[in-house]
This record gives sequence, structure tokens and C-alpha cells, in this order.
Amino acid sequence: MRNITRHTGKLVILERLKNSNFRSPKFKCAVLDKAGNGISFETATNSSDGFSISNYDNKNVIVEIGTYYNKPTLHSIKELEV
Repeated sequence: MRNITRHTGKLVILERLKNSNFRSPKFKCAVLDKAGNGISFETATNSSDGFSISNYDNKNVIVEIGTYYNKPTLHSIKELEV
């Protein structure tokens, strides 16, 4: 994974994508700032993040997003403590 950047905001799950060959779920998500601008990304294929991403839906998070085969892909996610 290359070009890893860090973003803070509210996580929104946009859609569920086709499962991998090993039946692991994939999601397309976005992180939105207070103005409603954001960046979209996908969960990695066969990653445990596909199973846990719904726990962060509509919560404030810090995500690290990198490029993997020219697609923005989730590298790590952490919930912001209030």
C-alpha cells in the first residue's frame, strides 16, 4: 500500500460491494468533515475490516487510507474518543 494519508470525520457506509472469493464482505465508505466534504474508499479484499466496519458507521473516526492497485483502500481505522 502506498501514499497513506490520515483523515478525521464521520464515517458513512455508502454501499456493500460484492463479496470476495472467500466470502469476506467489502464495503465502499466515506469519511465526511463538518462541511460535508469527504473522501471515499473501499475496505481491502479478505480483510477483517470488512466484518468490523459497520461498528463505526455514523461515528467520528480517524482513518488511514492508502492506494492499492490505484484504488483508495482502508489501511486502519480508530474511533475518536469524545
